Amino acid sequence: MKEKNKLSRRDFIKITTLGTVAISLPAAGISLFEGCSPAKNSESLFFSDNEIKLVEAISGQIIPSDEWPGGKEVGVANFLDLQLAGPYSRFQPDYRKGLNALQNYCANKFHNKFENLSFEKQYDILLKMESGKLSGDVWNKEFDKYFFELLRSHCLQGYYGSPRHGGNKNFTSYKMIGIDEPPIVGENRYGI
Repeated sequence: MKEKNKLSRRDFIKITTLGTVAISLPAAGISLFEGCSPAKNSESLFFSDNEIKLVEAISGQIIPSDEWPGGKEVGVANFLDLQLAGPYSRFQPDYRKGLNALQNYCANKFHNKFENLSFEKQYDILLKMESGKLSGDVWNKEFDKYFFELLRSHCLQGYYGSPRHGGNKNFTSYKMIGIDEPPIVGENRYGI
């Protein structure tokens, strides 16, 4: 008899992410209400246009689309742009260094930008980054591992956090997990 309790990739991501986010926010000293920002304008606050495309591709790898929209579709790059211009500003040098090094690595090895590579090549590059196996001076002292963990953590926060922080467009992850949209204080839901 086949077992019907198989854990899908999406379910595994849900379970591990909720635990990780729940533990990492207080441990990092980040308030759930710190840096609340409305949806951003069409202008980027921190990223260049090229960096936005790169971050969208990375977020699409870290949280790929399946039956639910992935990181790119729910605005993880927008979340990162808003947060790096505000409460995550301490990470700006790491993002500039890491994104530039990633594009240089792709240009030297593949003569192309990361976002223009096949999904499989992007995956392989991020796998090397995660395991600390990217070559080049910038990646020494395990910066590649550190940068990957930073990207993954921030992408998950953008995907599973409140849309008022710039990501999780249309409460996508809330719907996926089965969490009700939180009521907006002051909203007249009862027609009174």
